[in-house]
Amino acid sequence: MTPIQAVILGIIQGITEFLPVSSSGHLEIGKALFGLNMTGEESLTFDVVVHAGTALSTIVVFRKDIGRILAGLLEFRWNQETKFAFYILISMVPAAFIGLVFEDQIAALFDGQLLLVGAMLTLTGILLFLADRARETSKSVHGLDAIVIGLAQAIAILPGVSRSGATISTSVLLGVDREKAARFSFLMVLPIILGKTLLDTKDIIAGQAMGIEVDITSLLLGLVAAFVSGIAACNWMIKLVKRAELKYFSYYCFAVAFIVLASQVLGF
Repeated sequence: MTPIQAVILGIIQGITEFLPVSSSGHLEIGKALFGLNMTGEESLTFDVVVHAGTALSTIVVFRKDIGRILAGLLEFRWNQETKFAFYILISMVPAAFIGLVFEDQIAALFDGQLLLVGAMLTLTGILLFLADRARETSKSVHGLDAIVIGLAQAIAILPGVSRSGATISTSVLLGVDREKAARFSFLMVLPIILGKTLLDTKDIIAGQAMGIEVDITSLLLGLVAAFVSGIAACNWMIKLVKRAELKYFSYYCFAVAFIVLASQVLGF
């Protein structure tokens, strides 16, 4: 992977992590267009690094919310901030369980499986289309909602399923206020991404992450590109969710899915 390719893939990650069009799916498509022959583990390690960049951009955008949550937790009582943190913890369980138990199987799915990407982009498009038609969206996230949203996040581990698209759409379909759905969706992924990044940091710095061949310079360039583009995309996505304009992304997902599936079936 060249530095230019790393920057481009980082920008793709930064934009598509927050826009509901599947960052993992677009990264796989980008790697395929560049002709990168990366193993599943090498590909997944690069994905972890650029996901860390978007996690940092989430922290920047939601720094005030995170500050309020931390301040509320330090009060050591069952207040709104403590409840919100508890719901985030609940939502993490499905994805964390699947990620730990099926780590090897998940890594294999990131090895150029474009047919799977096309199918999952179609699923993302359907979820977005249905969510945009939801009308009763006024409540806050509660315990059962957090579990269901967490299951949606677990499914989004698959390349081609948009994590933000799946979690925001699921939240809206459950009747959660659109702005609160976006806020919860973007904050709930932080602990998982940061935890995964910390676990892999030592091996990545040593250049020994499961035999990874991507150099540190490319990894850092990808991270910075994802961070900068992620800040812009996150702010834009919040405005789009509030205006109920997700259907346009569903059309985009359907179009990209069609192109990917056609290219794989017809061999062009």
